[in-house]
Amino acid sequence: MKSFISRVIEDVLYKHKSFNNLIFVLPSQRSCVFLKEEIIQKTQNTFFFPKIVSIENYIQELADINLIDATQLLFEFYIIYQQNIPKENRESFDAFSQWATIALHDFNEIDSYLVNSKQFFSNLRDIKKLDEWFQNKKPSKLAVNYLRFFEYLAVLYEALYEKLKSNKFGYQGLIYKEAINNLEFYMNNNKNNHIVFVGFNALNRAEETIFQELLNNNLASVYWDANESFFNNSNEAGVFLRKYKKEWVYYQKNPFLWDNDVLPISKNINLIGAPKNITQIKYAGELLGKIEDFSKTALVLADENLLTLTLNSLPNNVKNINITMGYPLKDIPLAGLFDALFKLHLNQYKFNKELDHQFYYKDVISLLNNPFLNKLNGEILQKLIAEIKSKNSIFLSVELLKKYISPTEAEQISTIFSLFYFSTSINKVIKQCIDLLKELKNDAEGIEKEYLYRFFTVFQQLETLNVAFNHITDLKTLTLFYTQILRTEKLSFQGEPLLGLQLMGMLETRALDFETVIITSVNEGILPGGKNDFSFIPYDVKKYFGLPTFQEKDAIFSYHFQRLLQRAKNIYLIYNTESDGYGAGEKSRFLTQLGINNPTITKTIISPKVQHINFPILQIEKTPEIMQKLQAVFTKGISPSALATYIYDPIRFYEQRILEIYEEDEVEETIAANTMGSVIHEVLEKLYKPFLNQFLSRENIAEMQKSTNNLLVRFFEKYYKNGNIETGKNKLIFEVCKNHIKRFLNQELQLLNQNKQLKIIALEKGLFAEITIEGISFPIKLKGIADRIDELDGVTRIIDYKTGKVEAKDLKITDFSVLGEDYKYTKALQVMLYSFLFSEENKNQLSKPVEAGIISFKNLNSGFLKMNFSEKRGATDSLISQENTDQFLIELKRIIKEILNPEIPFIQNQNLPF
Repeated sequence: MKSFISRVIEDVLYKHKSFNNLIFVLPSQRSCVFLKEEIIQKTQNTFFFPKIVSIENYIQELADINLIDATQLLFEFYIIYQQNIPKENRESFDAFSQWATIALHDFNEIDSYLVNSKQFFSNLRDIKKLDEWFQNKKPSKLAVNYLRFFEYLAVLYEALYEKLKSNKFGYQGLIYKEAINNLEFYMNNNKNNHIVFVGFNALNRAEETIFQELLNNNLASVYWDANESFFNNSNEAGVFLRKYKKEWVYYQKNPFLWDNDVLPISKNINLIGAPKNITQIKYAGELLGKIEDFSKTALVLADENLLTLTLNSLPNNVKNINITMGYPLKDIPLAGLFDALFKLHLNQYKFNKELDHQFYYKDVISLLNNPFLNKLNGEILQKLIAEIKSKNSIFLSVELLKKYISPTEAEQISTIFSLFYFSTSINKVIKQCIDLLKELKNDAEGIEKEYLYRFFTVFQQLETLNVAFNHITDLKTLTLFYTQILRTEKLSFQGEPLLGLQLMGMLETRALDFETVIITSVNEGILPGGKNDFSFIPYDVKKYFGLPTFQEKDAIFSYHFQRLLQRAKNIYLIYNTESDGYGAGEKSRFLTQLGINNPTITKTIISPKVQHINFPILQIEKTPEIMQKLQAVFTKGISPSALATYIYDPIRFYEQRILEIYEEDEVEETIAANTMGSVIHEVLEKLYKPFLNQFLSRENIAEMQKSTNNLLVRFFEKYYKNGNIETGKNKLIFEVCKNHIKRFLNQELQLLNQNKQLKIIALEKGLFAEITIEGISFPIKLKGIADRIDELDGVTRIIDYKTGKVEAKDLKITDFSVLGEDYKYTKALQVMLYSFLFSEENKNQLSKPVEAGIISFKNLNSGFLKMNFSEKRGATDSLISQENTDQFLIELKRIIKEILNPEIPFIQNQNLPF
């Protein structure tokens, strides 16, 4: 099957014999390249190439006006805005830019469709007056401002048009309008040339006028890429072609040049539903993996945002690829550096820290962690980050950061420290960004240099525009424009345009044909695009003045879709089945229409193969070196928390006690649970210390209640370094701690009011004992710190404070073998070990009964939760007997023997409790 461009060249050669004086005009630069290649293939003799140009460049030549850059246009527009709007009604540049882009888009359409601007804006203003906002005799100030805005639009349009026209620059619509004004001059000077328009469909009114004038004067030919189905009235894809064929005077007497050749009857059409974007792209990659020759293959991304994902999913057999889309600057890693830098300074203003010259720690860490900066001095930056986390400072100054490292190291990263100082002059800030890019260039490799150069041009453009216009006056506006440029600007790919796989967007397929076509994201809201109009102009006004609405745009997408498929043999149309965004989840109506006309279509719903991977259980054999380390650990002293870690996960025990790997410090912005626990422990110790070895009185409790607040503040300052407990969540946590202690002291007071005798024996008491275990050649040292030991009515109580929630069932033990098997009983193991250590230290003078248990601050209503050894339901047996201690020791020794057994490896716990 010959391509459309091939058939056009054959027909042109047949009619004109040579390419002399011919000018080919095509919809895109890409189609120009393909046409040039086709001319080379069709021509044997030496010849001069005809002029081949895209419609955009052709119209610029015709108008003798250059296309203005979008950012520069916005700057120019703001000058016009300042000159024509009263000062009291003007907005700042960043507020102006929010709506100005929409207004410019509307201006562009008004001019492209040759709308009478005076009549248009007059009608628009009248329609707004008729709106319900203005039905009252006295409209609100908001309504008046709303109407005034539409009155200003007319003034701004005229002023901007004249300004740009005088400077020989313009937006696309202005260029089209001026091209019409120059058309007669152009025709008089090109009577010997013949223009060949190839592959067009939806023309704006200016293009229609140009095409018709050139046709009527026999200066042009137009080749339409269509087949018979496009002229069926029910087919929306042919709306424009049917209109031209019917309404243009030229076609009343002359043939309509369209490709009426017989199309391939046999087509392999596949509709594939895939969940999520990633499955679509991965499946497209699988399809490409089965293709050997990519010379006539196109992968079309209806959603161009999937380019990055696509590039990472191409199979290895794709050796050559031509990408018509640019790589979005916002997706380039370097974008993150300036995002972090601007956020650092914007948040400084947000938190009102500019006078203190302090910065939020998360912003500082984000900047220092940037990979481009780490190429300069990564080791020092990581050391600095570790210090920030350990010092727990929420807001940091440069002076403080310099204290965290040596003066020599501070000098080495002086370039990075300079980023913390931004001038009040935005031009100097932009210059600083440019200087940073120059500094990074020295350590850049490969494609990183391309990234740096592209961002260098972005900041140079901003610098040039702001020197000329001086609209960007603060960092917020600079960030806004930087972000806007990143969304629109792209990094172009370099390559051989005719070699290998063609990866393109839908618009780039115009006038091109491929044997194998794969299209992704064929969903409503994407293909076609839907009703998301980016305009101030109401639908009715657009229809009246002949401006394009969503209906025309749908027809354009329909044409591109059908035209691309008409000569293809193998077609794969992939759509997203999941409702994860606007329009996603509903397949495009184009697919439904295709299914009606082609009943033999293959329809498939795919899903990724979920492979169940059984990761091997991590197992660490106990080598002689590990056994030596274990001996050192148990000789030095093993604590209940270490044994609890082993029961929780032997691998965690191995990491902490053998390898000595602990969790990395993090800045504690909100008070953590362990910090809260440490503070409460310290406060209670300080409150009770003056009353050691004496019976408490009500007066003692009253004294403690008075001291609580000051002690809490003091110990929060100790454990929550540099933290703020005056506001937010931390204030709430502080109050919770205060409430815990207040309720606890009230409970103590209730005991005394019941005439109970309460004596404090010890606080934060260190307990130690050595035991021998059969089969182990060295003594085992056990250690622990009991939070409190007291005596209540003659019963000695060993108490552990817990700020978390503990219930009575956690301390009910009838079978001691569960201590080493279930993590939830490690609290019972802990207090039993404390009672054993206490009894060992006091075995010669221990005559009073002993209880051990926990006071849970989240379960204070339950009071002192005691160990319970009763087998009967609802009964209590809380006294620590020798029999209970002996049974406990049997299980304790079993756990220790298991840890020290060289034949039993450390095995990962697969069912970790939360």
